[in-house]
Amino acid sequence: MTAKVLIADDEPNIVVSLEFMMKRAGYQVLIARDGPSALEAIRRERPRLVLLDGTMPGMTGFDVCAAARADPELGGMKIVMLTAKGRDADIARGVGAGADAYVTKPFSTRDLVKMVQEMLA
Repeated sequence: MTAKVLIADDEPNIVVSLEFMMKRAGYQVLIARDGPSALEAIRRERPRLVLLDGTMPGMTGFDVCAAARADPELGGMKIVMLTAKGRDADIARGVGAGADAYVTKPFSTRDLVKMVQEMLA
């Protein structure tokens, strides 16, 4: 069974690029384009890993991360924050919300796929 990866981002170019790379790496890809639908997809689909944009409509990625981490039924899922917010305070906020990794935009999709493969190995 292939691992489910949720891409939660409101930037179409990033979604298309990540979806292509993750499918090519053999993952089942789910898409959410705002915070509330990302949290709903996490609860419904139980992905093994979430690529989560920090700033999305409706609910920030930081809030989605914190809500997912507060739910005991969602243990074992990996969360990678993908965001343009690269200040130390932003990184601390992401890690404090429970992110397993924090990647600032722009990023190398090849390096990101490698990170995902290592996290899910």
